[in-house]
Amino acid sequence: MKATARKTQPSDIAARVDAIDWAQATSDLDAQGCAVLKGMLSPDQCRALAAMYPDDANFRSRIVMGRHGFGRGEYKYFSYPLPDLIAELRPALYAQLQGIANRWNETMGIDIRYPASHEAFLKRCHGAGQTRPTPLLLQYEAGDYNCLHQDLYGEHVFPIQVAILLSEPERDFTGGEFVLTEQRPRMQSRAEVVALKQGDAVAFAVHHRPVQGTKGFYRVNLRHGVSRLRSGQRHTVGVIFHDAK
Repeated sequence: MKATARKTQPSDIAARVDAIDWAQATSDLDAQGCAVLKGMLSPDQCRALAAMYPDDANFRSRIVMGRHGFGRGEYKYFSYPLPDLIAELRPALYAQLQGIANRWNETMGIDIRYPASHEAFLKRCHGAGQTRPTPLLLQYEAGDYNCLHQDLYGEHVFPIQVAILLSEPERDFTGGEFVLTEQRPRMQSRAEVVALKQGDAVAFAVHHRPVQGTKGFYRVNLRHGVSRLRSGQRHTVGVIFHDAK
């Protein structure tokens, strides 16, 4: 299984990313701050990635959430070189999301623009000392949860990230829903619960996004997390496009 995760035909990942309805995904991201990307990985690819979790040779660090007040459960950050699946997904997804990210920043009056290729963006990160890979593999058991948070790892932050569910709801686990909250100025926060199946991904705003108001666009703040797992075991892979200090 480990070999399958490490060695995947690039055309398979490229085809899966291309097959996503990006017009609908863009519309959903603009309207809700998140979009479901169905069938991002096959069941075999999901199982292969999840099976990597016990082998620490694949990772640079392990985080036990309870020790830091992050929730309950744990996750591990992949080391470079990344598994082929992740190494292929990162630039392919970035290419689809880069235009949205630039448009969002322009709308919010943020001067930062993102280059066309993920390789060029990583050079920007690495030049600022953000050299540690951020893709991660998360593992939850019954009773575990992930508190609402934002994945900000330094000065350079790509404003959209992707999480892919590797386990099958109602078969491998129950509970454990992906949750996104949006804090709007002078209004109560709005929550969005995103239903995913095995192999589905959710693309979502890392920090903030523009929202159309009666007097133009304004900025809203977002956080994401995972509700309490009621039974079983849940694995998720997080694809973050900026690296960390």
